Amino acid sequence: MKITIIHGQSHQGSTCQIARLLAEKLRGDVTEFFLPRDFGAFCVGCTRCFGESETKCPHFQQLSPITAAMDGADVIILASPVYVYHATGAMKAFLDHYGWRWMVHRPEAKMFSKQAVCLSTAAGRGMRSTNQDMAHSTFFWGVAKTYSYGAAVMETSWERVSAKKKQAIGRKLDRLARKIAKNQGHVQPSWRTKSFFAIMSRVHRRGWNQADADYWRELGWTGKKRPWKA
Repeated sequence: MKITIIHGQSHQGSTCQIARLLAEKLRGDVTEFFLPRDFGAFCVGCTRCFGESETKCPHFQQLSPITAAMDGADVIILASPVYVYHATGAMKAFLDHYGWRWMVHRPEAKMFSKQAVCLSTAAGRGMRSTNQDMAHSTFFWGVAKTYSYGAAVMETSWERVSAKKKQAIGRKLDRLARKIAKNQGHVQPSWRTKSFFAIMSRVHRRGWNQADADYWRELGWTGKKRPWKA
């Protein structure tokens, strides 16, 4: 199993440690990226990725190693601490660069057979809204199955998190890892994903954006072909 972790911060605090613990329980080959250390640029809103090609993005080359790692992964872990009830600015800036990959535009076929985890921690609350920030992208990318896990660690340092809390987190991660392992290799997109894909198939059949319409037609997605079918 190949695992790619995108950390929404560059320090290795509670969120980082929990994401690594999950990856360890999955027993896979892990590739990690830390934001903004490994990528910190803001989307400039030029829209060339939508109207022309993602290669026209001024940050395309910088993003290429992360894009390749996500495409090659079986499981993508998006991990962010809670910053004012939401994902970090670095995570948001990163996800902004993949708008062209949403089903509204040009989703990557490989995403429809992947699993993802949106993982967050807070001293208190805000994990649900933070995970939702990231899960919006995994859904619209077409990821077949997305899990959410949030931990209220009641501390600002992993070292000060109580042993009892760490044990409870470990047990929950054990259950999550078993679910992921059970689905590995035969996960199917949800009915919601398939329904939205069908809607976009009809939209692109009419060709409202030329770059997107050409992409869908070339892959046969405006007809009966589907990325989750062999």
